[in-house]
Amino acid sequence: MVDLSFTAAADAREARATGVSESRATRWVLMALAFAFLAVFLLLPLVLVFAEAFKRGWGPYFDTLVDPDTISAIRLTLLVAAIAVPLNLVFGVAAAWAIAKFEFKGKAFLITLIDLPFSVSPVISGLVYVLLFGASSLLGPWLKGHGIEILFAVPGIVLATMFVTFPFVARELIPLMQDQGSGDEEAALSLGANGWQTFWYVTLPNIKWGLLYGVLLCNARAMGEFGAVSVVSGHIRGLTNTMPLHVEILYNEYNAVGAFAVASLLAGLALVTLVLKTILEIRYGHAIAASRGH
Repeated sequence: MVDLSFTAAADAREARATGVSESRATRWVLMALAFAFLAVFLLLPLVLVFAEAFKRGWGPYFDTLVDPDTISAIRLTLLVAAIAVPLNLVFGVAAAWAIAKFEFKGKAFLITLIDLPFSVSPVISGLVYVLLFGASSLLGPWLKGHGIEILFAVPGIVLATMFVTFPFVARELIPLMQDQGSGDEEAALSLGANGWQTFWYVTLPNIKWGLLYGVLLCNARAMGEFGAVSVVSGHIRGLTNTMPLHVEILYNEYNAVGAFAVASLLAGLALVTLVLKTILEIRYGHAIAASRGH
């Protein structure tokens, strides 16, 4: 009885300290279920990707990575991300600034448009670009006559990638900037700062952590996008295949080791993104929390 009372009292003190009313056993069960779910659906597939990639040793792994088609896919993936992410950064900051700092007609509609890629299948967005720039579209003959290639070329891949990734920066910044208000900007303007100075020295320092988070998420999605890019790329080996498309081609050719080798590169890039995010949270956690108003 004494031990039971002591345990109950300890649970009660811990519950009051953490604001949680569940018993210790319930919390342990919930945590065990959460970790088990993550292990089965996230950690185990990640381990299997690397295990299959190195199944035949280092030789076949590196043979795949130095293959010209693989190098082309890596180069194209990095190029598309290097174009799409900065453009989405500019759009995200501009859209978040307009929505958070100003009142105007169509504001709710603009927010809905920003959320559109979250509710539309990437394949559908790719088909939209085919309808806009395809050979049978209104713009297709004019583009072909002027030697402009959109579909089955880098511009089409960039456009498709931008469509599926542009909400990330804006959606990270909008609640942050709304919570911060416009008091700092108004104070800077009243002291004689112009619009650019106000943005560079006041707004940007206040949103830098949220902006960085949005860029990391945008970059991760840009490099891993498959559906929209698959529709507009044409699957031309060595020219318009990104890394996800190259994985599909290798797997369909029954080159499982090669497919998992390229997939391991994508997984590695995702892990680098996660590590960078974790390092930022560890080193600058207080600054991030303060900038978010927590």
